Amino acid sequence: MVEDVVEKRKRKKSEREEKSEVEANPKPAEFPVHNHSKKKKKKNGMVETELRKEIPTVSIAVAGSIIDNAQSQELATLLAGQIARSATIFQVDEVVVFDNRAISDNVPLMDNGDECDSGALFLERILQYLETPQYLRRRMFPMHDSLKHVGLLPPLDAPHHLRKHEWFPFREGVTLEVNASLSRGTPVDVGLAKNVEVEQTLEPGLRVTVAMGASRSFETDCLKKVVDHNRPREEMGIYWGYKVRYASNLSSVFKNCPYKDGYDHIVGTSEHGSVVNSSELSLPKFRHLLIAFGGLGGLEESIEEDNDLKGKGIADLFHSYLNTCPNQGSRTIRTEEAIFISLQYFQEPIIRAGRRFAEK
Repeated sequence: MVEDVVEKRKRKKSEREEKSEVEANPKPAEFPVHNHSKKKKKKNGMVETELRKEIPTVSIAVAGSIIDNAQSQELATLLAGQIARSATIFQVDEVVVFDNRAISDNVPLMDNGDECDSGALFLERILQYLETPQYLRRRMFPMHDSLKHVGLLPPLDAPHHLRKHEWFPFREGVTLEVNASLSRGTPVDVGLAKNVEVEQTLEPGLRVTVAMGASRSFETDCLKKVVDHNRPREEMGIYWGYKVRYASNLSSVFKNCPYKDGYDHIVGTSEHGSVVNSSELSLPKFRHLLIAFGGLGGLEESIEEDNDLKGKGIADLFHSYLNTCPNQGSRTIRTEEAIFISLQYFQEPIIRAGRRFAEK
């Protein structure tokens, strides 16, 4: 009986000590990233769990009509370059260019030879061109009238725009024709003096992300591996460029979202929006954030011109509607200026919500 009482006291004392230790040394917060496990087969038939970090994404939607307002193709190109620079500086993951037209998603896009049929398609092409590493552009982009003035634009100098002498665990490349007699896999141009070969068999002309392996030697002939485009970001926290998507109207920006569960927080920007200081703005923890920018008539006009949004209002589409530049000195703020101002405005709230990249 006495022994039972003594044993109970010991157990209670042990539990109190464990509780005190947990309270004194709490588990570190893990909110900056979401850990997702991916099963990977080993040669011996066992399965190991590979942890990959999913960093929340930030997308922006831009009205293509801002290009139509440019006075010349040269100025339109410079405008597109400003948007590309802003997206890269603030590490945007996706740029959606939407047309301000009341058309259905089923209407085919027309690209007649050297001329695009809308400012949106022009903007889409320039954004894609600038995001592509310089050493891939000749292979990925044939001659086109829209690209006539791209030589005037400053480079994005993004982390994946690597030089020939730079070694990095990942490189962007384009697949080449397979020479059956010489190749063990698929040759890929990754911007080095010598092409590399990947173990997968792929058709030519595809842009791929190549894992370069542990060796820092450019001369090694070992087979490389094509990996998911998001792998550099997930494994190393490195920004790896933005993707570009065309949307026929504002409603298709939301309907055709490439993420499985859509955008879980959508913000509209307008001079008619609410005024909140950046330091006081609290964004919820998100997986996929979308920030939308209107054209000359603002997002209100884009909603009115969209047949699929008839009867809809601001509150039906956006979780918040903000004026990111109150007390402006000019009567108007151009969209390319609003994008830069707004992305700076959202930078700290986005970081507080949990999205972080590795320090450069």
